[in-house]
Amino acid sequence: MKFLQNLGRSLMLPIAVMPVAAILMGIGSWIDRTAGENVASVFLSAAGGAIINNLAILFAVGVSIGMARKTDGTSALAGLVSWLVVTTLLAPETVGSFVGLDIGEVDPAFANIQNAFTGILCGLIGAFAYNRFKDVKLPDWLAFFSGKRAVAIVAAAMSLVLGLVLLFLWPLVYQGLVGFGEWIVGLGAFGSGLYGFFNRILIPTGLHHALNSVFWFDVAGINDLPNFLSGEGTYGVTGQYMTGFFPIMMFGLPGAALAMYVTAKSTQKKVAAGILFSAAISSFFVGITEPLEFSFMFLAPVLYVIHAVFTGISMFLATLFPVRMGFGFSAGALDLGLGWNNPMAQNPWIILVMGVAWFVIYFLVFTFVIQRWQLKTIGREDEDEIAAEHVGETDAKFVTTADRFLTALGGEGNITSLDNCATRLRLEVGDVSKVDEAALKRAGAVGTMKPGGNAVQVVYGLNVQFVKDAMEGLMSGAISPADGADEPADPAPNAGGTATATASRTLTLAQPIAGEVKPLSVVPDPTFAEQIMGPGLAIEPTGDTVTSPAPGRVGHVFDTGHAVAIVLDDETEVLVHVGLDTVKMAGDGFETLVKTGDIVDTGTPLLRVDLEKIRQAGHPTITPVVVLNDENATVEFR
Repeated sequence: MKFLQNLGRSLMLPIAVMPVAAILMGIGSWIDRTAGENVASVFLSAAGGAIINNLAILFAVGVSIGMARKTDGTSALAGLVSWLVVTTLLAPETVGSFVGLDIGEVDPAFANIQNAFTGILCGLIGAFAYNRFKDVKLPDWLAFFSGKRAVAIVAAAMSLVLGLVLLFLWPLVYQGLVGFGEWIVGLGAFGSGLYGFFNRILIPTGLHHALNSVFWFDVAGINDLPNFLSGEGTYGVTGQYMTGFFPIMMFGLPGAALAMYVTAKSTQKKVAAGILFSAAISSFFVGITEPLEFSFMFLAPVLYVIHAVFTGISMFLATLFPVRMGFGFSAGALDLGLGWNNPMAQNPWIILVMGVAWFVIYFLVFTFVIQRWQLKTIGREDEDEIAAEHVGETDAKFVTTADRFLTALGGEGNITSLDNCATRLRLEVGDVSKVDEAALKRAGAVGTMKPGGNAVQVVYGLNVQFVKDAMEGLMSGAISPADGADEPADPAPNAGGTATATASRTLTLAQPIAGEVKPLSVVPDPTFAEQIMGPGLAIEPTGDTVTSPAPGRVGHVFDTGHAVAIVLDDETEVLVHVGLDTVKMAGDGFETLVKTGDIVDTGTPLLRVDLEKIRQAGHPTITPVVVLNDENATVEFR
């Protein structure tokens, strides 16, 4: 899933340029069909087509950039090289030369090799070649080709293999789909639904063109599109393989865009609106859906499957209803208006009724699914969320910080025990005198505590888990310091991870748990009492439920349930830490009611606590509420 999400984010770069190009191309087509070919139609169509018609190559470059680690453009060159090699090798004229055929006799599958699927594959090759070979060292006599110069060469070699595989595999897949399309023609309305479903499912591969050729043109004698445009088809039949797309493209997908917008994090709504609104406009007016579909196709595949099912249902219903419509460009409002009075058009007003229904359905279903499964659609990504399925994926900045911490703590041999709580490392060291507090501070620590004996606590912040994981990886040898050599240490300002404010301000919050409010100075832990973690207040709780002090999102909820961090709408980070040393309870007495990334409002229940169990375990129940990333804030409860 993480791979698909990374792939989806990589596609955002080329997708961002598509909506305006789609609108230009659609307007140009509309002018051409209403006023005939002229300077304006040619100019606008060519300008939009420069982007839309080269979407696949944009994907090759975008994916190679987005999937590469610390790319500097070398990966983009490798992705472009891969694209050029594969598409040139599999161009009809080249294939004809391979097998000794005239270009007209070459399998038509190769006329469709320049598709999004091929572009994505080439982008992945470029990214892999960069990640794996950018630091390769060759013998002296080949030294000129060492390092980044080797990346494009390796990508070209890998593309030769891909081209050879597709030379045999691509025609089989393509022709198989054509045969499948011919089979479902006889299934009536159910066949129309199947076609609509597979048409959308195949969009990422570009193979939907194989199905379209069966239903829209004369491969199987249907010829739906030309018959509609000429007005010489069969009334009540012609258009049945196009009609159902109109409600989805004009209304359904814009409803999905609205759902993604309203579920976006408040801090990312402007960015989400910029992409989603323009993509919805292009989908409604000109029926170009790729900007919207690719925006969630890989980020949230379940939504795309739902979208494909809905498209199939729309096609099925449109075939059953007495409604028929066709298009010359795509199923958008411009083509609907142009085809409204076509002799083959039947009850086109029903499309508008269906469209309103689909808008509501898409909006409600997408909103529910996104929130229910916390899908990372546009505006909901956790930029600082680090996947830690294996140590090798530890972010470089945490590796750097961990390496410097180890040195400042007297080396890995001086560490006898390593753990972490909500915001600090908890260590046992062999010799406390070897701990260099100044070096820890320079490496990113907010403060260092020495409770006594051989215990040391290093206050870092909410990302302390990743530093601890990196330290363990370095100590075990699973990762090396070189993995983070190019990254500066994370300064972890005021334990929050974002820049602190310079002007003082009063932050008014709802009290997160019932009880007596006290100043932080009474908390029997100097990390809180001395405001090393940041300013705030404390509560001697009497209630059993911790609620959100303000609207925002859950920045982090700890597995042990003893603490939760909320990122407010203005990016202020607030930590609610129930009791002291309660991490040692390993979750006993705590129940988490939310998870990281959840959108919350004031009063949303976050944790449920058993205060009596905390007391029985011998821990204070006093609960600090601390602002992590604004040392000048003054906190008050209303």
